[in-house]
Amino acid sequence: MLISLFAMGASWASETVKLIMTTSAGEVMLELYPEAAPTTVSNFLKYVDGGHYEGGEFYRVVRDDNQAQNNIKIGVIQGGMGMDVTDAPFPAIAHETTQDSGLLHKDGVISMARNQPGTATSEFFICVKDQPSLDFGGMRNPDGQGFAAFGKVTGGMDIVRKIQKMNTIQPKSAELEYTSGQILIAPVVIQTIKRVE
Repeated sequence: MLISLFAMGASWASETVKLIMTTSAGEVMLELYPEAAPTTVSNFLKYVDGGHYEGGEFYRVVRDDNQAQNNIKIGVIQGGMGMDVTDAPFPAIAHETTQDSGLLHKDGVISMARNQPGTATSEFFICVKDQPSLDFGGMRNPDGQGFAAFGKVTGGMDIVRKIQKMNTIQPKSAELEYTSGQILIAPVVIQTIKRVE
């Protein structure tokens, strides 16, 4: 239910943008909330409308069995233009926290990947189960600013869960990088993301 995405006391968004994402693993329906997260939604739609995600990938999956280097566990799939994007076509955007938007990282919520606050560009992730440690004040990222949630999967969570269970490249014993063991052996191709009229 949509209202469950919002923090207590936050207003219910009356305007939504509906999208269909076609991947090599199946179709996923998305709903974005521009009233709650205007900067983040506007940024994502620039990539969608410009066709920048076509040929992109879901390349990283995080689940209980592949995040030994972090004591705060999460469950997500991450994708976008590509794992090694260094020259995004649009500048990084201001960070809209969950405290600002009222959107929480519930099961199926879509949110922006980032390094420092204000560095998000093209890459995004989808939550598998509720992930409160990704909200403002959560400590998955030590800065406590959380991540910028901006929409939700409304159909095709079975596809999201299937992607999260796919085989990953097993780390070498000496590898300590936080993404070690989380990279898909066979990334899932994002064929198109389009608006639904």
